[in-house]
Amino acid sequence: MEQAISESGWRGSQEGWLEAAYDSLLDSGVDSVKILPLAKRLNLSRTSFYWFFKDREELLGALVARWREKNTGNLVKQSEAYAESLAEAMLNVFDCWVSRQLFDSQFEFAVRSWALQSSDILAEVQAADQTRMEALGRMFMRFGHDESSADVRARTTYLVQIGYISMQSSEDLALRMKRIPEYIAIYTGQIPQQRELDRFFARHGYNPE
Repeated sequence: MEQAISESGWRGSQEGWLEAAYDSLLDSGVDSVKILPLAKRLNLSRTSFYWFFKDREELLGALVARWREKNTGNLVKQSEAYAESLAEAMLNVFDCWVSRQLFDSQFEFAVRSWALQSSDILAEVQAADQTRMEALGRMFMRFGHDESSADVRARTTYLVQIGYISMQSSEDLALRMKRIPEYIAIYTGQIPQQRELDRFFARHGYNPE
C-alpha cells in the first residue's frame, strides 16, 4: 500500500492529469493542452504522463468524454426528471443553467471554441446539440405538445441558452432568479406555481426576500 501511494505521488494520477488539461483548456484553449506544460503545471515529469495516457490524443479524448458526460448527460437527465407540470419540468432543466455541478458553461464555451479548429470536435458538438434538443423535445411531448410544437419550443429553449453561453453573458444570482419565472412562461406557456419556484430556489440556496 505504501509503495502504491508513493508511486501515485511521483506519477500523479489520471484524474490529476485530466484536471490539469481541463484547467488549461478553459484558461488558454486547446493549443495549451500539451504534455510538457501540463507536467510543469503539476510539477511532475513528462514521462509520468504515459502511465495514464497513451498520447495527447487520448487525453483530449478523455476531455471530450468528460464534457459529454457532464453537460449532455446531465441535461438529458434533468429533462427526464419527475415533474408535476411542464413549468416544473423546465425548472428542472434550469437547474443546469444555475448549477455548475450539473452543467459547466465555461467548459461548454471552451469546447465550442475548440470546435472552430477541429472538424472532429465540431461533429461532437453538433451531435450533442441534437441529443440535447431531442431530449427537450421529448419533455415537451410528455406534457402534451405535438412533435412540431415540441421541436420549436425545444430549439427556442436550448438555442437561447447556447447564445447566452457563446456571448459569455453574466448576471448576478438575484437578477437571474428574478427573470426565471418569465423565462419559464415564455418557453412553456405556463406560469410556474409559487411552490414550484420555492422548490427551485431552495435547491440553489436562494432566498427571494
